[in-house]
Order: sequence, then structure tokens, then C-alpha cells
Amino acid sequence: MGQQSVSNSRELKDAFSLFNQASDQLADSYRTLEDRVTQLTGELAIERSRRYVRDSDNEQVIRRFEGLLDALPAAVIVLDGDGYVQQCNRAATELIGEPLLSVLWRDVVARAFQSTACGDDVPLVDGRIVNIATRPAFDAPGQIILLTDVTEARAMQALLSRHQRLSAMGEMVASIAHQIRTPLASGLLYAFHLKRDDLDQGRRSRYAEQIVSRLKHLEHLVDDMLVFARGGNFSADQINLTILLDELKQMMAPQLEDRACELEIINVNDVKIGGHHEALSAVLQNLVLNAIQACDKRDVFVEEQVRGHVIVECRNVTDETIDIFITDNGHGISVGMQERIFEPFFTTKPQGTGLGLAVVQAVVHAHDGAIWIESSSDKLHGGTTFAIRLPLFKAVAGK
Repeated sequence: MGQQSVSNSRELKDAFSLFNQASDQLADSYRTLEDRVTQLTGELAIERSRRYVRDSDNEQVIRRFEGLLDALPAAVIVLDGDGYVQQCNRAATELIGEPLLSVLWRDVVARAFQSTACGDDVPLVDGRIVNIATRPAFDAPGQIILLTDVTEARAMQALLSRHQRLSAMGEMVASIAHQIRTPLASGLLYAFHLKRDDLDQGRRSRYAEQIVSRLKHLEHLVDDMLVFARGGNFSADQINLTILLDELKQMMAPQLEDRACELEIINVNDVKIGGHHEALSAVLQNLVLNAIQACDKRDVFVEEQVRGHVIVECRNVTDETIDIFITDNGHGISVGMQERIFEPFFTTKPQGTGLGLAVVQAVVHAHDGAIWIESSSDKLHGGTTFAIRLPLFKAVAGK
């Protein structure tokens, strides 16, 4: 009995010892777990703090970007992939008016812009002129549209251009006086002869014709001066290029009747250009007439008469422009003359006003176009090409 009691006491003691060991292990595990929880809590707090900083930075960047966007003087409009206005700045709202956000851009164009336009400068319904530039969105479908109000800038450019033309005309007063005095003096001389009583009818008719010729020359000179002074004040109409060239062929037919020269027109482009119909028609007629007259002088350089050939060819069509080339097989133009060919009152023709090509250049530039010359004065392989680049007609919605 005593041995059994001792045995139970030892087992109880071992059980308490095991319990104490388990308790110590549990306490150690709890402390380890507690330390780990503390560590994770600290890490979580740090990550939350970092995320808060990142969110704050992102929000600050967004606010800064929106503030910068609103501070821009130009109107900025962002379209999504479906063509709806996704974002715009204050300048866009002030320029075009509301509603803008979530509105189809095509509807905005129909509401705010005039129905037709030519070039990158387009008019609003209130008369202001804006320049449109587009860029693709950086990382998503859509488009970024930049609208700049250039009304005052274009008005200043027109005023500066007008002042420059007036200044140029002021410098040309002496040349103008000479240009007018010569035909005027001739006309007065012939008119004085008409007063003679002994003048027969044949000579009287010839003198009258000479007076009319001098007066027409003066009229042509004045007309050219007016067009040159008018400069960029041309409307932007829709002109069918094929019709314009057909009219050109009809208008030049009388000039070709008594000359050994043929006119060939090459155009496979069914396009419309933007500009003033009469002014551009006059430009083409002037260049083609010059080409025909250049062909008349071909026999000066070669022993045999070579039939003149003038080609009007349209090519190099892009989304914005088309090039028109007027080429002759005439005597060509020297390099020295090419440098002065567009100067007002510079001419090589005895009866020329010297304003024809100056007017041509002024009209082309007024249409936001360009003109250049390619010529060879080689006696056997001469010829001249005048090239003009004109803008195509574009509707605002097409931009």
C-alpha cells in the first residue's frame, strides 16, 4: 500500500512537471506569436503609411495636372475611343460652350463650328477663328484635340501683311509712275495726231486702235495693282478642280488659235480645293498664258520651229494639299531671272506690267499655298515649270 502511494506521488509529480513544461512552451509560443503579431502590425502600419503617401502623391499629381490643364490658355479636349468628350479644361468650355462632357464630338462640331472650313484654321459660329491640332491618346483609344483661338493673331497677321504690301507699293511709286507715263504719253501722242485735218481714214483708225491699246494696258496695270494690294482678302469656297481646269481650257482656246502651240491637261483627281474661284482661275490663266508666250519664242534658239506644248498636270495629292504643275517647252528662264521672277514690276516683256507673277504669288500665298519654279535655259532642252500647291477643301467634321 505504501509502495502504491509512493508510485502515485511520483506519477503526479511527473505529470505536474510535464504540465509545467507544456505551459512554458505555450508561453514561449504565445510570446513568439505576440512578437510576430507586433512585427506584422508594424509592417502593416508602415505599408498603410506608404500607401497613404502614394495615394496622397497621386491625388496631388492629379490635382496639379487638373490645375495645370485649367491654367492653359488653349482649349484641350480628350475624346474616348467612341468619339465622346471624356475630359476638357476651362478654356474649352469658355471657347466652345457647354455641354461638353460625355457629348459626342461630332455633335459639338455641329453646334459650335460653322458648317464648312478650309485648312487648319476654322471659324466658330460666333465668328472667332480657332486653330485645330489633334494627337492620339497616349495609352488608350481616343484622341486629344487642342484648340487655340487665333482670331487676334490672324487679324494682326492680316494687318501686318497689308502694311507690308502698302510699304512695298510705296517703294514702287517711281516704277508705277514710269509704267503709267509710257502708255499714257503714247496715247496722248496718238490723240494729238487725231486732231490733224489732213489725216486719212486709214491712219486715223490705226491711231485710234493704238490709243485703245494703251488704255487697255493701263487698265490691266491698275487691275493687277488692285489685286496685289488686296492680298489675302479672299473667301474660302468649295471649288471642283475638274470644273476649274475645264474652264481654263475653254478660256485659253482663243490664245491657242493663232499659235503653233497645244495645251494638254492631265488630271485624274476628283478633288475639291478651297479658295476663291475667280482668283485661282486668274492664277492658272496667267501661268498658262506665260507658258504659251514662252513657246512662241522657241524658234529664237533652234533652227527649226518646234511646236509649242504646254502641260497642266495635277499630282502629289495628300490629305491636305494638291500640286498643279504648268510646264512648257519654251526657251527657259535663267537662274538670275528666276531669283527676281516674282518681284513686282520686274518683266522681260516689252508690253508687260511686271505685276503678273507678283499677283500670282500674292494670291497663292493668300490661299495658304506655295509656288515655286523649275527652269532650264539650255538652248536645246529648255523649258519651264511653275508649280503651285493649294489646300484641299475640308469640312470641320472631317478633321
